[in-house]
Amino acid sequence: MENAPPPAEELVILDRELVQLDARRAQLLARRAWLISVLWPPAPQAPPFARAQTAPPFGAGHVPRAPKDASAPGAQNVLLTLGGILLTIAAIAFTLVSWGDMGIGGRSVVLGAVTALALATPALLLRRGLVSTAESVAALGLALTVLDAYALHKAALADVDGFGYVAVVSAVLAAGWTAYGLALGRLRIPLPAALIAAQLPFLLWALAAGAGPLTAIWALLATAALDVAVALWTTGRAVRPLAYALAWFMGGWALIAAGGMAVAAGGVADALRPGALLLAVAALGLFTAWRAPAPHAVAPAAAAGLAVIAAVGGTVRPAVPDAWAVPGYVLCAVALLAVVRAGLPRPMTLGLAGAGGAVLAGGAVWALPPVAVTLLGPVNGLDRVWSGAPDGIREALSGELPWSWATLTPLVLLIAAAALVTARRLAPADRAWRPAAACGALALTWSALLAAPAALGFGYLAAVTLYVVLAAATLAVAVRRRAPDTTPTGGAPDTGSSAARWRAVDGPLGLTAFACALATSAPVALLSLASEIATFTVLGVLSALFIAYAAYAADRVTPLVGACAAVGYATGLTAAIAASFHLPPHQVALAVLVIPAAVAVIAARVPRRALALPLEITGAAAGLLAIGLAAGDAATLALVLALCGVIVAGTAVRADRRSVGYVAAALFVLATWVRLAASDVVAPEAYTLPVTLPALVIGVLRRRRDPQASSWAAYGPGLAATLLPSLVAAWGDEHWLRPLLLGAAALAVTLTGARYRLQALLVLGGAVLALDALHELAPYVVQVVGALPRWLPPALVGLLLLAVGATYEQRLRDARRLRETLGRMR
Repeated sequence: MENAPPPAEELVILDRELVQLDARRAQLLARRAWLISVLWPPAPQAPPFARAQTAPPFGAGHVPRAPKDASAPGAQNVLLTLGGILLTIAAIAFTLVSWGDMGIGGRSVVLGAVTALALATPALLLRRGLVSTAESVAALGLALTVLDAYALHKAALADVDGFGYVAVVSAVLAAGWTAYGLALGRLRIPLPAALIAAQLPFLLWALAAGAGPLTAIWALLATAALDVAVALWTTGRAVRPLAYALAWFMGGWALIAAGGMAVAAGGVADALRPGALLLAVAALGLFTAWRAPAPHAVAPAAAAGLAVIAAVGGTVRPAVPDAWAVPGYVLCAVALLAVVRAGLPRPMTLGLAGAGGAVLAGGAVWALPPVAVTLLGPVNGLDRVWSGAPDGIREALSGELPWSWATLTPLVLLIAAAALVTARRLAPADRAWRPAAACGALALTWSALLAAPAALGFGYLAAVTLYVVLAAATLAVAVRRRAPDTTPTGGAPDTGSSAARWRAVDGPLGLTAFACALATSAPVALLSLASEIATFTVLGVLSALFIAYAAYAADRVTPLVGACAAVGYATGLTAAIAASFHLPPHQVALAVLVIPAAVAVIAARVPRRALALPLEITGAAAGLLAIGLAAGDAATLALVLALCGVIVAGTAVRADRRSVGYVAAALFVLATWVRLAASDVVAPEAYTLPVTLPALVIGVLRRRRDPQASSWAAYGPGLAATLLPSLVAAWGDEHWLRPLLLGAAALAVTLTGARYRLQALLVLGGAVLALDALHELAPYVVQVVGALPRWLPPALVGLLLLAVGATYEQRLRDARRLRETLGRMR
């Protein structure tokens, strides 16, 4: 037990301990100050009212920082800004509301005095170092000068034209604010405000004089020139970026407006005046690019290049036919690229080349619609299969499209491709964009050749022939001969096989070429459907081309796609040959099955295993096509299903394709059912039981030899062969004997599966038993439901949902337990 001292004695003890703590704290602070002076010498004396520098780290290099509230200068700036805004609002309200209550003398005295005071006060504040306060008061003074000009117009110059008055006032204010900002150099607001005010005089003077659009555009250009001069010959951090931005704004509008006038000109004489304006824009851009620092020189040079192209192209356009309008601009861009010399500064060279490239890209986009029509137009001819070859390719693609404007689209695409090839050859070998340029040139050349037949009005046969040759040429570009290995290491090179002497073109160029070939093959295959002979020829050639490509190309991706394309075109060729004998579709299906059979044989012997799976998938698609064609005749459908089962079973013989044996069994069973339905068999058990019993015996023998074998593999096919057809027959049987026998058999199978823990027997037997019972009980359930009140079924459903929801977790556990139990079965 502790006895506390009396209060007076305890107070003395506490005071003594506090004195000791204060002394220790003072000692530690002195030591800290000495350490700071040793490690970080004090900085030079900061000017008055400047922000104190944060102390250096303490101890291990860390000083606890103050909470990040609003700092003193930041809060000061916010307060000063708000104060200036409020004063400006008050001045505006005074000018607009209270102005009429005073005489002319009072008005002049008040506004003049307040404006003079607001403009003079920043000088005094700057002497005391109050920069932020001076900025706010100066902004108020500048706003008051605008109000002075407004008040002067309302009071004494109301009859003066508004545009002219604002032009003069903006010029005077720009000059005055500039002088004011230069006089008080530490202020950051007056000079940018003066530059903004200087954007108005030229344009407003032109509008006041009633000038036309061309004069207004010259005014914009003059303003942009003023901004360029300010940007080039001033050094202020606040003025220079703003001058560049305003120069871009005014010059950009001048370029766009003058270009629009040049395009809309009706004759050469009308195009000369906007052309001269565009040349002036180009001169200003080139001067800016020549004098501006490197980061800011590329964009003015590009604008100058666009202006030159627009000026020359706009002047030439009225003198040439309409079809030459866009090609004329493209040729101007090529001429600009040709005259760009290496002696120019690199930023100017990049800008001019970028302008020419942008025009070439725009021309290429303009020339793409015929390419799109060529690729998509053949779909319209699917309803005219073998109706006869049309007179021309345009009729086969789109008879309603006006083609007169598209005559020169192949020329534009070829010019763009040539420009890319030239740029790639002139560029250093280490440029990363050279492969992309090669791919772009190839794609543009292919687009030009693809669009040429329709653009030039070729005949049908000539166009189809050109498309087939184009597909072959692009495939040839994608594959090239391998150079012989003259310095073998570890043995002689493999030159025995023909495939070893060929390889796909490395990189994206080969992929681009193959994509072009694939894109060409689809429309030409559809176009060939107009004529029977063309169909056989084109599909045969395409099949051979893609087979050869898949055999000789050595990369990993494109041969797979090529093999699949070859199988597709071979399937179409086979179906076309069969249809030429006027066979019905279900008989054509038998001919189509040749392709899946051949693919299964080839996939088993192909030396490159990566090709096997895509081939088999494409062959399976051909088999599905055969099944669809045979769907109209049940007997033929059963035969097709059985043949498909034979093909799949042959594939399952391979060790790496054992799993497709289940598909083969399903096809055989399905073929049996279809055949029974086609023969109007009412007792399918007579045909299914002879299959089920031997299958079950084989399953039992397999399970004895391999106890780990799945019950689905051992007993599933045999049971499904009888239970499922019998279930279908029972659902259509009006008598009671078949459902009773089926239910008894299903119950026996279910109990056997539960007894020996065989998943296939339990699932198949239980499912058949449940469906059979549902069929038998359905009429009585319908009668009971019909006799109940209408509100009772929804109420029972609601109660069921409530019960399930209340025992939701238990139901989940039961479902998991059931799943785990079934999973443990075999």
